[in-house]
Amino acid sequence: MSAPAKPSGEPIAGKHQLVEYLESGCKPKDAWRIGTEHEKFGFSLDDLRPLPYGGDKGIKAMLDGLVGLGWEPVFEGDNVIALHDYCGAAISLEPGGQLELSGGLLENIHQTAAEVTHHLAQVKHVAQRLGIGFLGVGFQPKWSKEDTPWMPKGRYVIMRRYMPEVGTKGLDMMLRTCTVQVNLDFASEADMVKKLRVSLALQPVATALFAASPFVDGKPSGFITARGDVWTDTDRYRTGGLPFAFDRGMGFERYVDWMLDVPMYFVYRDGKYIDAAGQSFRDFMNGKLPAFPGELPTMGDWADHLTTAFPDVRIKKFLEMRGADAGPWRRLCALPALWTGLLYDDAALDGAWELVKDWGPEEREALRATVPARGLAATIGGRSVREVALDVLSLASAGLKARARLNDSGRDESIYLDPIEAVARSGRTAAEDMLEAYDTRWQRSVDPIFKEYAY
Repeated sequence: MSAPAKPSGEPIAGKHQLVEYLESGCKPKDAWRIGTEHEKFGFSLDDLRPLPYGGDKGIKAMLDGLVGLGWEPVFEGDNVIALHDYCGAAISLEPGGQLELSGGLLENIHQTAAEVTHHLAQVKHVAQRLGIGFLGVGFQPKWSKEDTPWMPKGRYVIMRRYMPEVGTKGLDMMLRTCTVQVNLDFASEADMVKKLRVSLALQPVATALFAASPFVDGKPSGFITARGDVWTDTDRYRTGGLPFAFDRGMGFERYVDWMLDVPMYFVYRDGKYIDAAGQSFRDFMNGKLPAFPGELPTMGDWADHLTTAFPDVRIKKFLEMRGADAGPWRRLCALPALWTGLLYDDAALDGAWELVKDWGPEEREALRATVPARGLAATIGGRSVREVALDVLSLASAGLKARARLNDSGRDESIYLDPIEAVARSGRTAAEDMLEAYDTRWQRSVDPIFKEYAY
């Protein structure tokens, strides 16, 4: 989750500024970039327990070790809560201590692979000295919410109180999930809308392909992606498949209207978080926010508010693909390859729209609801997700080949799709591999996952 924006000073003059903020993200195609983010669970090698913030084997010690490798610390009060580097990358903390890399803005997936490799090598170098490890799956397989320490960040105090009021699984989302996502650009409002619709419709397909979280509390959960299930009941006001995005007239203003009705979490002033959970940004615009009466928002407040919505695809000054479980190195590269291939090539984007354009809102919602349990066997439009995934991967591969971004060996970016192409061809996800191992060689214990799926 992002660090708070600095208030920009002048109060917002009207809704047009909010629309213009999103619209300012439009870029010519030659300026499009790829930003990959991925989270991982830290654990003690001695007992596999989640990491506290402090102590010799804690998250702060991990961050301090990374500072020793050239990262710059970011403080909240006296606590180091994030890091940044000179290339535009950042490392931040999720509520349960999940360590997240927000990568730099890169031109191709080869660069993404190098970035991921370098980051994980640094993490492993520091972690080994501390006697800790990091795990790449979508949901904490062993430990409960009560077993998970909270990180000392002000916004998380507010969210912890508020989440149980709006859904049953919000605290699970905060403490026990990890994802990989990619942030991609758009050229215009029309281009944004087309990419948004395609990626919203196909997000459950990505969820199925990357399913890697079948365990909860040390045993099979009945889902192949428990992380995916969590998002079905986290907060109905700020999550989901954005059905209005498929309506006539969709554009930046329509998303702004939705965001104005997404309940707030906080206002950030003078290094402190003011609890505004459940209150209205519309009221804030009118100087009538109960938590901050008489005050008006700045564009920094709007930027913060945009980070507090969690739809399957989020609009900021770019599009965020949010549907996949975290996983090992090759899957961390496969996710940006999938969406870059689909959305950054005109023919692939057109082909993807042809696949999804006739799906109705009820079908899309049913698919989103059934994929966490059924995965590639879920159906839409009379076809299985596996069949759709094979078509999607064919389009993505063609899109990456057409981009013709070659590595030093002369290979294009389509090589990074190999792990999920194997999933689609076999119909067998990483989660199903884990479940088989659990029933056989793991002897009905999830403990081996901390070795076999560690970075």
